[in-house]
Amino acid sequence: MLRAIDRDRFRVIPIGITRDGAFVLEEDDPDKFALDPARLPEVVDNGTRIVWPDSARSRELKVTDASGTHSLGEVDVVLPILHGRWGEDGTIQGFLELLDLPYAGAGLLMSAIGMDKHTTKHVLQAAGVPVVPWVTVTRPGLDRDRRMWEQRIRALGLPVFVKPARAGSSVGVSRVDAWETLDHALATAFAEDDTVLVEQAVVGRELECGVLESRDGGLPRVSVAGEVVITGRDFYDFAAKYLDAPGIDLVCPAELRPGELDEMQRIAGRAFEAVGGQGLARVDFFFTGTEFFVNELNTMPGFTPISMFPKCWIASGMSYRELISDLLNTALSR
Repeated sequence: MLRAIDRDRFRVIPIGITRDGAFVLEEDDPDKFALDPARLPEVVDNGTRIVWPDSARSRELKVTDASGTHSLGEVDVVLPILHGRWGEDGTIQGFLELLDLPYAGAGLLMSAIGMDKHTTKHVLQAAGVPVVPWVTVTRPGLDRDRRMWEQRIRALGLPVFVKPARAGSSVGVSRVDAWETLDHALATAFAEDDTVLVEQAVVGRELECGVLESRDGGLPRVSVAGEVVITGRDFYDFAAKYLDAPGIDLVCPAELRPGELDEMQRIAGRAFEAVGGQGLARVDFFFTGTEFFVNELNTMPGFTPISMFPKCWIASGMSYRELISDLLNTALSR
């Protein structure tokens, strides 16, 4: 995104967050954060500290370094390019709202709903959006009555997918093809979250589309569909999503009949509005050939050159640069 953003329109102040949670002033260098399978980029503590506005009356950003405190100017809009907890779960969104700083993407409530897979499914069900059958389990629940919960899980049939309820980017996700491996999959998921979903595997095509907030009160804008074709992996995991690992082909646009694409786009728009309808989302589907099931809704999808969200919008006629500008323009107008 640093490489693609329109520098004629926007001046960028790159802010990194270290593993310890320090906000630091980063280098405006796209190469520094390029994804490399051999070494994932990391924000390190360079000694600087971002000083956020001291009240909602100011939008001035400052930085403290070895020579003192300096002004970085007034901020017009924040683009939170963050995945997972504390980034797309409403936490950083709430922080920015307290400061009265405009930000791109989903709002606080939509982010919180979208981050919690269990809550997302209930909200979508209530809106009449078809979702994949699932069972939600917790550590205390399993400890109290493991037999009952295992019966409920086994009723889904094999195979199943085991996922942390509040983790992103396929972290902690396992496919279970034999019940003997269920305990290991649950342990892997519980390492990421205290609440875990076990989902029925749907036999069908994996399709995705991008959704953008409406303009002037209209309907949400929905891209063409892309398809995840699995050729040599168990599922579309972290390595395939971000590191271009082999075994996955991304096809965009996907081959769908006009009526099928219309139905998929209708359901995607409905799902987007059901959870809050702000900013953007990638809506993931399983298509059996006759029915669409929403698998997940991601409120800050990947933006790498190999990510499906930008691919779908590029195939819909919007360039990568225009997509970034659209997100910022929507945030500013809101």
